[in-house]
Amino acid sequence: MTRKIKLFATDVDGTMTDGCMYYVENGLELKKFNFRDGMGFKLLREANIKTAILTSENTDIVRKRAQKLNVDYLLMGSWEKLKFVEDICAKENINLDEVAYIGDDINDIELLEAVGQKACPQDAVKKVKQIKNITILNSKGGFGAVREFIENILGE
Repeated sequence: MTRKIKLFATDVDGTMTDGCMYYVENGLELKKFNFRDGMGFKLLREANIKTAILTSENTDIVRKRAQKLNVDYLLMGSWEKLKFVEDICAKENINLDEVAYIGDDINDIELLEAVGQKACPQDAVKKVKQIKNITILNSKGGFGAVREFIENILGE
């Protein structure tokens, strides 16, 4: 890639997960994350690229996953993803053109349209796939889409 990415941000449900909600008999909620995506976050850290996870959900599951991945920034329980990323950019002296974001649904469109490098899983909604200059990945959400995008960014 010719553009230097300084911040990698991702949605959760439908990108890091398969977008499904799993419930067990006692009411516990489960989410399935792809281990290879997690290794991708390690590769980003090694490349000195800041990381962020953004979700409108507010769950301990996502908080624990973000901690395990050693993510720099976490937004939970808000739909104001663009504002959050703009605040990170201001703090880190990063331009929106130096941000990569992967999202899959309509609540990601505003941020996807604003960043320098954008991608969506193969199974993203139609409106996301129609965004100008978006990379539609080969992988589905929860099945390595985040890692595929990370490898594209790192040129691997």
